[in-house]
Amino acid sequence: MPDILKTGLSGLLAFQRALATTSHNIANVNTDGYSRQVTELATRPAQGYGNGFIGNGVDVTTVRRQYDQFAVQSLRTATSNSGLADSVATFASQIDNILGDSNTSVATGLQDFFNAWQDVANDPSSSSARQVLLSQAQALADRFSQASNRLDDVANSLDSGIRSTVDQINTLAGSLASVNDEILRASGAAGGQPPNDLLDKRDAIITQLAKLTNVSTTQESDGAINVFIGNGQPLVLRDHAMKLQVAPSATDPSKLDLFYAGSAGNTLVTNQLAGGQLGGYFQVRDRILDPARDQLGRVAIGLAQSVNDQQAAGLDLKGQLGQAMFGVSGPQVWARSTNSGSGAVTATISDIGGLSGGEYDLRYDGTAYSLVRTSDGSAVTMTGAGTAANPFVADGVSIVVAGAPAAGDAFRIQPTRLGAQSLEALLTDPRGIAAAGPIRTGAASANLGSATISQGEVLDSGNPNLLSPVTIQFLTPNTYSVNGAGSFAYTSGSNIDVNGWRVQISGTPAAGDTFSVAANAGGVGDNRNALLAAGLQNRALLAGGTATLSGAFGALVGGVGAQAQQAGVNRDAQAAIASQASQQVAAASGVNLDEEAADLVKWQQAYAAAAQTIAVANTVFDSLLAAVRR
Repeated sequence: MPDILKTGLSGLLAFQRALATTSHNIANVNTDGYSRQVTELATRPAQGYGNGFIGNGVDVTTVRRQYDQFAVQSLRTATSNSGLADSVATFASQIDNILGDSNTSVATGLQDFFNAWQDVANDPSSSSARQVLLSQAQALADRFSQASNRLDDVANSLDSGIRSTVDQINTLAGSLASVNDEILRASGAAGGQPPNDLLDKRDAIITQLAKLTNVSTTQESDGAINVFIGNGQPLVLRDHAMKLQVAPSATDPSKLDLFYAGSAGNTLVTNQLAGGQLGGYFQVRDRILDPARDQLGRVAIGLAQSVNDQQAAGLDLKGQLGQAMFGVSGPQVWARSTNSGSGAVTATISDIGGLSGGEYDLRYDGTAYSLVRTSDGSAVTMTGAGTAANPFVADGVSIVVAGAPAAGDAFRIQPTRLGAQSLEALLTDPRGIAAAGPIRTGAASANLGSATISQGEVLDSGNPNLLSPVTIQFLTPNTYSVNGAGSFAYTSGSNIDVNGWRVQISGTPAAGDTFSVAANAGGVGDNRNALLAAGLQNRALLAGGTATLSGAFGALVGGVGAQAQQAGVNRDAQAAIASQASQQVAAASGVNLDEEAADLVKWQQAYAAAAQTIAVANTVFDSLLAAVRR
């Protein structure tokens, strides 16, 4: 006959394990990453008799996790995207606040500086107006420097975040490899049964990794999971963890790059990370921070060169051509650390209007040099031969190459990166402000014709004969000589260019009429050059003659502001998606206390019934013994 005791005992043990599983669920109702577990039961093989089969009880086949692989994968993807969006929004907002801060705004400093030039133009002999101009020049340089220093602080924070995140990734990878090993050992010891709590622990680690960087996974037949990053580089293979490393960039040692330390050596993977906090750090650096520093530097260089050029085109109170008001660094050039040749590159600014505010790679293929814009990898056309006498010229930058480069050598050129950081006010003597025009024109009092001469303008302040006296004498009403030399045809109002200056004579001269051009000695009340300097505020000096200094800075602030706003919107959207994905996982795998309470009652009653079966078996056995004793 069937073993009633054994059947009842199987139910007792099965229901006891089901109660244990239910209590385990209840105990972990608030445990992050815990998946509800379900005890699965199956009937034991029945015993056959001539008149049918009678069952032998129940077995626990497994304890299964309620687990939705699709929902978990969606959560990992959403977590990775949310991590990236959060880091981008955080740092974009910081950069926006730095550039838009009204207390340290470069825009305000530019306005105050050119207003001071206008005050000098209104009263060029005023010592106080001149001193205020020098003070505003220093204040403006300080504003550029402060903005640059604060952007450098953001760069340092990004570097710290990159290092810290890479350390976390390596730590999690090691933990994941250890858990993989534990799962394989536990599953083997249990005859292939799933160690559910370890599986939850592994999933939680992978989700943490996904917040830091984009990951993909594959599962092997024995339950081990392999994790990959970037473009398929393995981070964890079964129980073995690889490592990521951070090191100075080969093209720009001031920046950090990310390397995958594999069996074949280190592989650069900086540009292969598309998600997670780590990907966000690199995205902010390469797409927001560095372009902002370059654009800010472009404005600083444009300011320094245009004002210095205008200073050089005027005369100061000491009767000398004006000296530079600002100092600023030129382009920064980095030789790639892997270069094997002896090539060298120097670069200078040749045209502020041509500056793009980006950075470039100058590459040598063994035969010729080529220039590539790093932001999009596009080729940039160069003119010239690269020599000192005939340099390469592209986007307002002159490039001179020397030495013997090897094929594959490259140089990173950053034309404006140091502009804001290096800007300094050089002029300290108010008398050195070149408010006056350098030349003075005049007509001889004995002239008989009606012709007049313009005040003149400077074309080349570097001409050594700029201040040398020049006499223009009309040989006939239609021809003239310069310092007694030549016979030049005269057209009323046409340009006359000599010694780096330009004048126009208009009207009808008479033979013998003379006009003079000489140094403007003692021009204390002359404000011609100060007016030109004040007018630089409204001149389109940058972006190919389409943007003023203030306009270029405004475009920078507006561009970063738009990026920060978009980043904030994206962060909120990705956070909502991640929350929804988390809710989907919870709906599939979370513990419901009402459901567990119902199960607790169900299993408790089943346990009691199984115990009653054992009691009945015991009574039957006692009755049998009593009958035998008779």
